[in-house]
Amino acid sequence: MTLSGRPDAGDLGFRRLALVSNQAFSIVNFRGELIRDMVARGVEVYAFAPDHDEHTRRQLRQLGATPVRGCIGRSGMNPLTALWAVVKTAWQLRSCRVDAVFSYFPMPVILGGLAARLAGVRIVYSMIEGAGYVFSEVDASSPARGLLRSLVRQLYRITLKSSRCVFLLNADDYALFVHGGLVAAEKVVLLPGIGLDLTHFLPSRPPVSPVVFIFVGRLLQQKGIQDFVEAARALKAEYPEIECIVLGDTDVNPDSIRREEILRWNEEGSVRWVGWVRDVRGWLNESSVLVLPSYYREGIPRCIQEAMALGRPVITTDWVGCRESIVDGVNGFLVPIRSPAALKQVMARFIHDPGLILRMGRESRRIAEARYDVREINRKVLASM
Repeated sequence: MTLSGRPDAGDLGFRRLALVSNQAFSIVNFRGELIRDMVARGVEVYAFAPDHDEHTRRQLRQLGATPVRGCIGRSGMNPLTALWAVVKTAWQLRSCRVDAVFSYFPMPVILGGLAARLAGVRIVYSMIEGAGYVFSEVDASSPARGLLRSLVRQLYRITLKSSRCVFLLNADDYALFVHGGLVAAEKVVLLPGIGLDLTHFLPSRPPVSPVVFIFVGRLLQQKGIQDFVEAARALKAEYPEIECIVLGDTDVNPDSIRREEILRWNEEGSVRWVGWVRDVRGWLNESSVLVLPSYYREGIPRCIQEAMALGRPVITTDWVGCRESIVDGVNGFLVPIRSPAALKQVMARFIHDPGLILRMGRESRRIAEARYDVREINRKVLASM
C-alpha cells in the first residue's frame, strides 16, 4: 500500500505484466481501462501484439503501457509456426523481465500460456472471450473440425493448468471448460462481460423514421451475416424506406464470407456496407436497432454491450453468449439461430411500432449500467489477481 492509501503493484503480487494479444486494436479498445488501472497501481505493462501501428503505439503509450511487437497471429495452427511463436514469445517475456502474463483470445491464451511456462513466468491469467469457431456446435460433425477440436482441448488443458485464474464470460463456457475438464472450477472467475467505459458510450436518442438496422462484427457466416442480409432484402422489398447497415470486414477466419459477396449485396442495395471503423459510436448513434443473428461461440459480444450502453434495442439469437444480455421483450428480442424468416418478423415489429425503439433502448441503457460498467468489472478482475 502506498502512502496515499492506493494499492501498489506489490499488492497484486507482480510488478511487470505482459498483456498478450493477437490484435493491437483490441488491447486499446477492450483492455485500455485495465491497463490504466494497473499502471495506476505501479505495474509496468507490456502490450504484445503483432500488428501495432503508429496509432495504437501512441494510444498505448498514453495509457502508460509499452507496446511490443508480438508474433502470435490470428490465423492457422501450423505446428512449426506455432512452435516458433512460443519460443520467440518466451524470449521476449524474458527480455522484458515480466513476472506475470495476462492473455486473451484463443491463440494468445494457448501459445502465450506455453511461452510463459517456457520463460519461467509463474503468474499467468487467461481470459476466454468465447470458445469461438473451433467449438461451434453447428456443423460440428466434420472430421477435420473434430480433430482440431480435440487438439485445442488438449492444449487448453495443458495451458490452463498453469493459469492462476481463468476468466469466463458466460454459463455455457463455464460448462464447456469446467465440466469438460479443461480447467479446475476453483480457478474460474465468471464475469458478466468485458465491460466498457459508460462515460465514453453515452446514450442518445435513436432515429425512428426511417428505422435503421445495423449489423456490427466480423463478416463470418457464424456471426449470421447472411441471415441479416436475407432478412434485410425481404424487408426492403416491403419497406423500401428502411436502411440496413453492415459495419465490419472480412476476416482470416476460415468461416469468413468472401469480399465479393458483401460487395454484391452492397451493389444490389440489400444492405449498405461501411467496412471496418475504428470508432463504432457514430454509426450506432445513427442507427435504431442492433441486429446480431449469431450462432458463433460468443463470450458476451462487445457490439451488444456498446449498443446497449448507447441506448439501442438489440435483436440477437437465443444462443451461447448472446442470450445473456437480452431480456426478451424488454430491451430487445431473441430469435432462433439460422432463421432469416424469424429475424425479418421481429425486425418488422420495430417498423410497425417505432415506440418500441425508444422504450427498449432505455431498458438497454439501464441494463448496461447495471452489468457492463468496466470500472466494476475491473475491480473484480484485479481482486482475483
